[in-house]
Amino acid sequence: PVSFYFGFTASFMSDIGIDPDIIPNRISMGQMAEILFILILPFFITRFGVKKVLFIGITAWLLRFLLFANGNAEGGIWMIYTGIILHGICYDFFVVTGQIFVDEKAPDHLKSSAQGLITFATYGLGMFIGTWFAGRTIDMISEGGSTNWDAVWYVPTVIAAAVLIIFIFLFREKKKVAA
Repeated sequence: PVSFYFGFTASFMSDIGIDPDIIPNRISMGQMAEILFILILPFFITRFGVKKVLFIGITAWLLRFLLFANGNAEGGIWMIYTGIILHGICYDFFVVTGQIFVDEKAPDHLKSSAQGLITFATYGLGMFIGTWFAGRTIDMISEGGSTNWDAVWYVPTVIAAAVLIIFIFLFREKKKVAA
């Protein structure tokens, strides 16, 4: 679902009537939010544990796509900007926490290989498949040069919901036992 955000947020904003000159600045609010959330991430991991932090990250994906599906350039602009700001939670609480989790769980001699694998799966193969899928989805939903962005954003919403459900049932975090 993240490929929908990375690949098509600017097009979406332009298509719904947001001034193209301000779009890069508005999208950069997501990176500014990343800075804030990366600073508080250790507190959340320590206080709530990896599973809850990952849960928050995936839930933020779902919420971001719902906000995009329901936002507009007039009275609903706050939804779009909130969805962009949620990128800080989406990225830090899921991607960065996932990297931290992999680093904690991998044996010392495999840490760099494990990080390489998660990076390849996320930014290589995952982005390739995700961007292809997002592009095909948009092509299928578009008609006569017009894109039904509400319908587009519900697709990653459903994917994020499925990921969240699978995560809830399959992810097991082993608690550390005090010595």
